[in-house]
Amino acid sequence: MVGYDCDVLVVGGGIVGLSVAYAIGRAAPGTRVTVLEKEAGPARHQTGRNSGVIHSGIYYRPGSLKARYAVGGAAEMVKFCAEYGIPHAVTGKLIVATERAELPRLHALVQRGRENGIPVRELGGAQIPEYEPEVRGLAAIEVATTGICDYVAVARHLAEASGAEIRYGARVAHVDRRPERGVAVRTTDGAGGGDIVRARVLVNCAGLQCDEVARLTGDDPGMRIVPFRGEYYTLTRPELVRGLVYPVPDPAFPFLGVHLTRGIDGSVHVGPNAVPALAREGYGWGVVRPREIATTAAWPGVWRMARQHWRYGVGELRRSVSKSAFTSAVQRLLPAVTPDDLTPSAAGVRAQAVLRDGTLVDDFLIKEGPRAVHVLNAPSPAATASLPIGREVARRALAVLGQEEGVRLPVKPAAPSSP
Repeated sequence: MVGYDCDVLVVGGGIVGLSVAYAIGRAAPGTRVTVLEKEAGPARHQTGRNSGVIHSGIYYRPGSLKARYAVGGAAEMVKFCAEYGIPHAVTGKLIVATERAELPRLHALVQRGRENGIPVRELGGAQIPEYEPEVRGLAAIEVATTGICDYVAVARHLAEASGAEIRYGARVAHVDRRPERGVAVRTTDGAGGGDIVRARVLVNCAGLQCDEVARLTGDDPGMRIVPFRGEYYTLTRPELVRGLVYPVPDPAFPFLGVHLTRGIDGSVHVGPNAVPALAREGYGWGVVRPREIATTAAWPGVWRMARQHWRYGVGELRRSVSKSAFTSAVQRLLPAVTPDDLTPSAAGVRAQAVLRDGTLVDDFLIKEGPRAVHVLNAPSPAATASLPIGREVARRALAVLGQEEGVRLPVKPAAPSSP
């Protein structure tokens, strides 16, 4: 008879993995959950290196997982933060068109917002200074439900409240999955030590490493993670910006462009751009991992993506290596800014799933295998939507657990922000 260390083993201690552990504890009390995180604490990568925005859901295709989870998740996240005293604010934001060619896309966003049930107010160019005195544009829309919060604090609370065993410094080195015996995961701590954890079901929330973990289980994810680094600056004159200011995004590319974000601490971040990273956790040009570059280059979708989007990529690279080019991009929204107003800030890396045909996966992507559930694409707005994503993945994991073990698990619905 197999002795299991836990019922559900979650790989990844970012906000999505911890939301899954939290949701399982709320839905099926008594289910034993263990979370493996290779870093020394939670939220060290995508969760802790983003702009801290609670997205409204205005950008996402109606009916998509992103639209459904972001719109509902934004309200849940605000409630969650308020209930547990986590720093947050509902600031609203402006999306600003600075060129005539952007006006049709801005109007399309108004329609999309209404289809998604998001209150949107249209502004003429003369009205923009009433909201942001230093911002200039031809037209704008105000999205009142956008906010900001401390996602690292959210992740820490989820870890504490989940009731799960959290193992930090535990990197997954090998997975042995057998339908009749569950999943055995060998971990390493990077110093010659490690452990073996046996579970009935594995949940893969490994973010930048999710496709690698899926392959370790024996499942073909059908995609590869291509890392894009987002580089930020801090505005030395934060008084130039009151809240959140975004450009009209390019609908062909799933990035939002250089924007202005007043954080929960009062500082204003400017960025990010989006350049290919030379490592999955390549937060600077000096971080180069040849094996990871080779793995990325071997995926045919990368070259097809590059042929389709090379012009966009050239512009992003130019803004990465030239501060004056980056400043020019900012000046489209904020004419008063100068290169001296921008100081480099910590970068982030987006885990972007790319299909074999070069398609950049735009929606959240969740797949199941024998005794496994894989979260294969969960970039922004995953932090905003983490509570409903966590419930959905937990539902699937509990269903797999029940199927594999031939038992009916007690599952109770619970409000995600209940204590």
